[in-house]
Amino acid sequence: MNDFTLDPRLESDTFPLADLPLCRVLLMNDSRYPWAILVPRHDGISEVFELSDTDQATLWREATQLGNVMKTLFEGDKLNIATLGNVVSQLHVHVVVRHRTDATWPAPVWGNGSPEPYALEPLASLRDQLIAHIDRLNV
Repeated sequence: MNDFTLDPRLESDTFPLADLPLCRVLLMNDSRYPWAILVPRHDGISEVFELSDTDQATLWREATQLGNVMKTLFEGDKLNIATLGNVVSQLHVHVVVRHRTDATWPAPVWGNGSPEPYALEPLASLRDQLIAHIDRLNV
């Protein structure tokens, strides 16, 4: 995979977890939700259709497999998978586990309330859990 540059906003709002065959997996620094972001490691891509057919299929496979792991791990009621790109144009896919009891249910997580950054110890534990499961993905 070629080198790529992560958008500064994504870099400042997330923690790196792992690299899958196509995407870098990031953890959003908002403890209100189990929230990962997948970023295809290609520079200059802002839309899914700009990826090759093979990479489009890989992106969807990585997003759905990661979502399945996260929904199971965090016992979610719903899984949200979305691309927005209105603030950060670099193509990225949000994978968010939702609970009926979470801070903004049933509204979207985007633009609702203020992020609550992780405390150091829970962050380390969460990252370890996610990394262990990501390493077992069959992508």
